[in-house]
Amino acid sequence: MSMRDLSTETRPWWRGAVIYQIYPRSFADSNGDGVGDLPGITARLDHVAALGVDAVWISPFFTSPMRDFGYDIADFCGVDPVFGTLDDFDALIERAHALGLKVLIDQVYSHSSDQHPWFQESRTSRTNARADWYVWADAKPDGSPPNNWQSVFGGPAWTWDARRGQYYLHNFLREQPDLNFHNPEVQAATLATAKFWLDRGVDGFRLDAINFTMHDPELRDNPPAPDTGAPRTRPFDFQQHVFNQSHADIPLLLEKLRALADRYPGRFTVAEVGGPSPEAEMHLFTAGDTRLNSAYGFNFLYADRLTPALVRDAVAEWPDTPGTGWPSWAFENHDAPRALSRWVAPEHRAAFAAMKMLLLLSLRGNAILYYGEELGLTQVDIAYEDLQDPEAIANWPLTLSRDGARTPMPWVADAPNAGFSAARPWLPVGPDHTALAADVQAGDPSSLLRLTQRLVALRRAHPALVEGSMEVLHADAALLVFARTLGEARIVCAFNFSDMPVALPAGLIDAAAVVEALNGATADSLPGFAALLAR
Repeated sequence: MSMRDLSTETRPWWRGAVIYQIYPRSFADSNGDGVGDLPGITARLDHVAALGVDAVWISPFFTSPMRDFGYDIADFCGVDPVFGTLDDFDALIERAHALGLKVLIDQVYSHSSDQHPWFQESRTSRTNARADWYVWADAKPDGSPPNNWQSVFGGPAWTWDARRGQYYLHNFLREQPDLNFHNPEVQAATLATAKFWLDRGVDGFRLDAINFTMHDPELRDNPPAPDTGAPRTRPFDFQQHVFNQSHADIPLLLEKLRALADRYPGRFTVAEVGGPSPEAEMHLFTAGDTRLNSAYGFNFLYADRLTPALVRDAVAEWPDTPGTGWPSWAFENHDAPRALSRWVAPEHRAAFAAMKMLLLLSLRGNAILYYGEELGLTQVDIAYEDLQDPEAIANWPLTLSRDGARTPMPWVADAPNAGFSAARPWLPVGPDHTALAADVQAGDPSSLLRLTQRLVALRRAHPALVEGSMEVLHADAALLVFARTLGEARIVCAFNFSDMPVALPAGLIDAAAVVEALNGATADSLPGFAALLAR
């Protein structure tokens, strides 16, 4: 039996997986209303399968008033009509599985919509059956909020409700009241919604803002944050978030979720963990075999530069030691600006995009690709009158809009709206995105799309890249070299992060052992943004 066969048989499918994130509003519109939907995704799954990825992660499509575009959920077990129906979701699952793709969906446990029946009942009185399902507190004697906690989206994290004569907590929008996960009934109800989707065939969950799930029951004030000199555009930025989130009982909740997921073979759970130093919580949430399978943070998502030191320090947090969880990595997502607009000058985007893709697919951990990343999409500058993102509208012009990374997927260069929709899209198509359309790149052997397909296949062909250990051999201002090792298989990976050539140490790479060379790389030298992998 070959090492590849042994690896495939013994590892879970998700360990080392490549996962493709779809933002459903922006992927493909099937019914001509300008908004992407589930049937649109289903119709375009062949594109995803052709990349060679293992799974799709679909951002929220649940019933919602859309104050935060699906992250304010009014029915955790429903599909919003703008996206389709439960039957459409079942069809998506069936088609994905037929193509060999796993399907992951979001679970948003921190909060619900204020239109959710649970909250509608909870706010009616202090004695109803769901009175303690949300976080309610009395005003201070002067009528001010219970403490100094601030919302991520700006302003106090408390809103007065005259029905109860109390404030309710919302770490995000006022339309997103926080569920009280210290209440066992809330935990049970939420786990029941997870079971609903597992029974429908989903292969796992991405857990949104999981460190916001539980708060300090004593409602103590957060301490002020030291001034680091970084811009502070929200009151939220002025505090250390010690008490409004990250309660010590969150791992116990995650153990209940993992126990449920383990009743369904092959299911996968990954947490999003935000904050300036999320690694401790990421390890806590993934420790051992009874919590989540993986976690990802914002190491790269908000970084204004990609450097060897950034990569070295990020991977150092995830040693290959017993009991340490398995990392996931994302360079882009629906909350962060497109990486090519953050990390490289326009004249170097093509070369950098190729290097960046190989880097992501060479790191130890799961690789999460954001829709359009395989096309090299850039951040779109959205005019104020076109903004949809509530955070960007509230803090304009000082907060970079998340809308710029949520623009329509360009499918067909010469079709109206780049083939995304027959109608005017909910956000404008990026002015430079039509030239990057999937149909153009599919026909160009030198395109980033075709390269992505080849690099995903390369990763799959080398188990050391999928699940091998990782050792950083060299990291300076421009050059990063690391080794991926599994058994006797060892692959050395070298990347030039600069636009100037760098020499490789003599004897480091055998020219006869090269398995991938990008942007003119040789065993002796890496031109600007070049990369090399060798046995």
